[in-house]
Parts: sequence; C-alpha cells; structure tokens
Amino acid sequence: MIRTLLLSLIAALCAVAAQAQVSFGEPSKFNDGWLFKLADDSTAVNPDYDDSKWRKLDLPHDWSIEGQLSPSLASCTGFLPGGIAWYRKHFTPAGDAARQYIYFEGVYNRSEVYVNGHLLGKRPNGYVSFMYDMTPYLVPGDNVIAVRVDHSRYADSRWYTGSGIYRDVWLVEAPETHIAQWGVGYETTRLTDDRADIKVTVDIENPEKAKKLQVKATLTDADGKVVSQSAAGVNNGKSTLTLRLKNPERWDIDNPYLYKLNTELWANGKHIDGSTTTAGLRSLEFNPDKGFALNGRWMKVKGVCLHHDAGVLGATVPEEVWERRLANLKSIGVNAIRCAHNPQAPALYDVCDRIGLLVMDEASDEWEFPKRKWIEGWNKGTPGFDGTYDFFEEWIDRDVTDMVRRDRNHPSIFMWSIGNEVDYPNDPYSHPVLDGSTISQPMFGGYNPEAPNAERIGKIAKRLAACVRSVDTSRPVTGALAGVVMSNETEYPEAVDVVGYNYTEDRYDTDHATYPSRIIYGSENRSDIDAWYAARDRDFIFGQFIWTGTDYLGESGSWPARGFYTGLLDFGSFPKPRGHFRASLWCENPVAYIGTYPKPRRDYLSVDAWDTWNYDDGETIRVVCYTNQPQARLLLNGKEVGAMKPYDHKSGIIHWDIPYAPGKLTVEACDNDGNVTAGYDIVTSGRPFALKASADKPTLNRDKATAHVFVDILDDDGNIVTLGDNEITCTIQGPARLLGLEGCNNSDMSDYTDNRHRAYRGRLLAYIQTTGEPGEITVNFTSPLLKGAKVKLTAE
Repeated sequence: MIRTLLLSLIAALCAVAAQAQVSFGEPSKFNDGWLFKLADDSTAVNPDYDDSKWRKLDLPHDWSIEGQLSPSLASCTGFLPGGIAWYRKHFTPAGDAARQYIYFEGVYNRSEVYVNGHLLGKRPNGYVSFMYDMTPYLVPGDNVIAVRVDHSRYADSRWYTGSGIYRDVWLVEAPETHIAQWGVGYETTRLTDDRADIKVTVDIENPEKAKKLQVKATLTDADGKVVSQSAAGVNNGKSTLTLRLKNPERWDIDNPYLYKLNTELWANGKHIDGSTTTAGLRSLEFNPDKGFALNGRWMKVKGVCLHHDAGVLGATVPEEVWERRLANLKSIGVNAIRCAHNPQAPALYDVCDRIGLLVMDEASDEWEFPKRKWIEGWNKGTPGFDGTYDFFEEWIDRDVTDMVRRDRNHPSIFMWSIGNEVDYPNDPYSHPVLDGSTISQPMFGGYNPEAPNAERIGKIAKRLAACVRSVDTSRPVTGALAGVVMSNETEYPEAVDVVGYNYTEDRYDTDHATYPSRIIYGSENRSDIDAWYAARDRDFIFGQFIWTGTDYLGESGSWPARGFYTGLLDFGSFPKPRGHFRASLWCENPVAYIGTYPKPRRDYLSVDAWDTWNYDDGETIRVVCYTNQPQARLLLNGKEVGAMKPYDHKSGIIHWDIPYAPGKLTVEACDNDGNVTAGYDIVTSGRPFALKASADKPTLNRDKATAHVFVDILDDDGNIVTLGDNEITCTIQGPARLLGLEGCNNSDMSDYTDNRHRAYRGRLLAYIQTTGEPGEITVNFTSPLLKGAKVKLTAE
C-alpha cells in the first residue's frame, strides 16, 4: 500500500504565475518584439547581424501550424512541415538586479540560446522548461538574444509537436543570493480534519554571498486571513520549515480549495527575495485490492489522455482555451487528465488545480531507441525512424528530474509517469515470450532476436524512477505499459509503484492473481463500454484513461486527415456524440442525448450518432439515446413515437427504429417512477438563411486575452442547420486579432492560415485575442447568400 499526503501550489496570473514556476525573483513576460526567420543562418548569433528584414512577431509562436497541409509530408505530424528557424530579440536590461535570467516554458526542439553571441546552452527536449543566467554576457544598451530551433527532423514524433518557441518566455531579475530555480517544495506530514502539518523545503542559490539568511513562510486562506507562519535559518544552502494550521480545508475534485503561500528570503534582517503561489492540501492512497482514494474516499479515476495542441492553434494554446477545454471535459464526467506523452504547458496544471482535475504527469514517449513514425497514414506503408532517442542517454535523467521539480507543487498531480509504451513489442524491444503471445495491438511479429533485449527497459525504469524519488516521494511513480505480457518478464513493473496497462483489460484478473501486491489501472483505453466495465466492476482497478479526451493533430490516417479522431471532444473542444455517451457512463447528474442514423442493414448501436433530424419522409431511422437514467421515451412534435424502454446495461444505449417525419424529436429520460429527469431535443432544419454569433465573454483583459466566438448557421426559423457547411469570412475592427478559425472537420485539408473557413455541422469557432490596447472590438462574420452576424467585445 502507498499512502501519500501532499501540499501543493498553483500559480495565479502574470508575474505570480512565473514566480510559482521558478520560485524566485521578479519575473516579467518576455514575449513581445521578437524577430523570426524560417531558415538556417549560423551568422544570426552575432549581435550586429542585420535582422531588419526579419518578420516581427510576438511569442508564443508555432511555425508548423502556419504551414500548408500537404500529402507529401508525414501523416504522423498531421501533414504539416518542420524545418530550422531563428528567433532574435533586441532589449535593454532594466533595473539594477544583480542577476538576470531568461526562462523558457518550452521550445520545440533542439534549441540553442545565445546572448550577444555567447552560447548560454542547448536543450534538445522540446517539452521541458529551462532557464539560463544571462548576467555575465549583458552589456549596457542594446543586447541581443538569438535562439536557433532545429526541427529539421520534423517527423520525429508519433503526433503533432509544433515547431518554435511555442510557450511563454520570461525575464527574471533577482539578487545575487536568491531562492533556487524550482527551489521551493512542500509536503504534508499530517492531515486530519483538525490539523495539518506541512514541511516546507527551500533551496538557496549563492548562499555564501550573503550573511544571516532566514526563510519565512506565511499561509493565508481563500479570504486572505493568515492561518500559519514559520521561520527558519539556512544551512548549507537549504532551509526546512514547518507550518501548522487548524481545521484545514482539503483540495478535492469537487471542492478544489486553494490557500496562498508566501515564501520570503531575508539577509541581515532585509527582505531580498520571495515567491508567492496558491496552495492546496489533499491526501492520496493507492491499494492493490481497493484501488485509489482521494482524501480517504475510494473512487474511480475517470480519465482521458490529452496531447498539447488545439487544432488550428497548433501548439500555442492560450490558458483560456485550456480552461474551456478542461471545463467541458469535466462537464461530461471526466475527473482526471493524462499528459500524453510529455510535460505540458504550466497553464494546464494551473487550470486543473483551479477547477479540480487530477493529473498524471508524463515524461516521454521514447527512450533509447526510436519507435515507428507513420508517414503515409496510421499503421500504413513504410514507417520512418526519426525521434528523440539520440539525446536520451545524455538528457533523460535531467529531463525527468526537471519535470518533477517544476510541477511538484501542483495538488492536481497524483502520479508521475516515466514513459509511455516504451515496451511496445518489437517497437523496438523484443523478448522470447512474444512467440505464442498476443496483445490487443499490433505486435509486428513474434520474438526478434536481432531487436534490443526487453530486459533493458527494466534497468532504465529503475534509473528513471530513482530520478523521480530523488525529488518527490509523496506520489507514486508509474509507467504506461503497452506490452505487459513482455514487461512481466522484466524488472519494469517492480521498478514503479503503480502499473498502467494500455489496452490490456484481458490481463487484469490474471495479473492481479499472479502479482497480488501490484497496483493496476488502465493507463490508456478505448472508449468502448466493456473497457469501462472492466475498471468499474473491479475494486482493484482504480480507473482508466480514455484515448482521447479531444481530437488532436497528427497520428493521422491516410490523406485527407488532420489528426486522430477518437476524441470525446472535437478540435474545437465541443462534445462529440461519443462525449455524450461517456457522460452517460460517468456523470452523476442526470443526462440524456439522442443521435440518429438510417436503420442499418447490419444491426449495430452507434456511440457516434450525430443529433441530426433531416431525412426522407417515411425512411426508417434509428434513434439512439445515451442516458444514465433507468428508462426513456421518445416524442415527435409532442406525441409519443417511441415507447418507454429500460436502460440496456450491456450496450449502455436505448434505441428505437421509427419512420422519419419532420419536426421536433424529443427524448425524455425518466427515473423509476416515470418522472422526467433529463431531456434532449433535435429539430428538422431548413436551408441555411443566417449566421448567429456569440462570445463566451463580452469583456476581455486588453493584454492578449482570448475569447471564443461561436458562429452557428441558422435556417429562417432560427434552427441550427446541422448539415450546413457554408464558407464563412471573419473580419475584425478594433484592438484584437484573429488567432484562427476552427471548423472541427478532420478531413478538411484547406488553408487554415487565412480569415475564411467552411463550417462543419453548422458551426464554426473563432479564436479572438486582444492586442494590448483598450477599446471596442467588432467581430464580423459573412457568408455568400446568408445574413451576416457580428459580436461586440470590449478590451479593458
């Protein structure tokens, strides 16, 4: 049994967000005023290089998403290009701080950073955050940062990665002696209803250059009231404090209560540095027979896997987009996120902390050898073998350690994963046990004696697990195993605390009996009902992570296909039919949905039925209802056309076959007494007549805040035309810009870089971002032969 208690922190906004990340100094965003050139030029490191003709842009920036989709490119990365590019920025050092650092949240990939021609460092991993000290190389007046990004091996991943400085960059000013990067850590040593004891550890940079150092910590509740304080000295660059508070509030998925904690560094009685974050307390428990408990409550993890892109936005995903996406996932019953398959942007963890979602943080998808990267379509043709394996040996220990140090203070994170499917049979490792064995995915043959020996993965797993535990022992180490039948012959399962099974539900009972002390869960699962029942009906399986939470770019099928289309939400984070089906399995509140399709010759019940009610008169239509209620009936124009039917536990679907007639089709989901508890309507629509536009927020912060503007195609009665695919043009007046138009159609391979796009299923999503100035914003939408629409926003 593993019992863990944790205090963790999340960031607030702007400078506080960076303080939470780096734990010291005075951070400020360093995103504006960069120059960009999509070409390789070794002389661009020179401060006096002529960059006057370079493109001007602000970060974050992903140049791959600006490229044109082409069938000549690789399907694995969504038929989008890579390349080599340079970024430059001229700046004048501000203030009188003793040290100045530059902090990158993520650069994809193989980056080199120079200041005034001096190499600060290289970081090949495109997902980790990193920081450099610029101080020794700064000069009075004009200074130049130059960043080379090498994504020439663009098909180096099984999914879309993006290219460039695609996350925020920060300038951090600090005194000579300061708190170390990611130097603040927290762990709860006691947590009851009456009391919490919290150990605070702080690492100090350059402690020898200051005298009489002291660290002070203050914890305040959500109302700003001080609930605990402590102070301690510094010994050998480290300080340990204990905070005690009475009647603590717990962080939980239903009540994500957050405190605020201020950590201060003092020298000779003078405040010299500090860090302010928000904090959450909760307990975790993992048991091989009972599963998982949060704050002592045994529960099922209802998780989804998430890649880091957002369709038309590529890898540059604003926090508001993450917030809407994660809130929509939670609304259909999701309570956990798996970062697939790499550390993600800090904003994702902040949002999960804030709204109450558990997170499985993951280090990598590839270890010391490359995996197959499909070029012509998923599992089609001849694969490529570019990857990140070439820097594995030199960097993996640091990459894993940095992931844990950066993210350890988030209460949402409840597991650390050291890798995904690194044990995939014959991709690349092999073992004699594969002869005569099967798994539920392609194995690429039986035992291959020329392939790397699978026993190597156990040794690497032990090494990486040790990296995690050197920083944090309050959460379990896990790994997502694709070839459990092979990994069971290695040390891998014993190297981790919790063992994830990818698509291997048929091994649950066997392995639980064979390895009774093993804690098992579904780390990656299909969205079928049987995979859910395999976890739901076994106490010792604590949950599952569905592949996937949203549609994502890359890992595409054959052209035309932008990405992988198994998401519960689409590219625009709208629930798909299978998302509604998942809500019927996972939500506790009453839900209902109906979708339709012509009655099939070969009988089947679909979880992908769209809510359309436009067919030929008299045609026999299958209507499927996804609900969590005991029974449901079907009405057409207020009259019953489908008798009350009980919930079908085998399929999870209630269905009726009825002749089509136009009008409003309604499902009424009822309790056992026949009381209506949930419903859903779909309406026959006419031809497209007008556009309707609405925004998720009318007022925006002028500093690059992002709004979602939703555009619907309506008929002349005001009904949404779900079959509408009209081309829509967006124009903007005022201090804002269009980030992109998302139609959510996986097979639409048209230009995504302009201001017009076809709707899909009667809808289009526009991402609008403020540009820094206050004022009124008018967003106009037009389409030939349709009545236009506009939305007014305010930037302040």
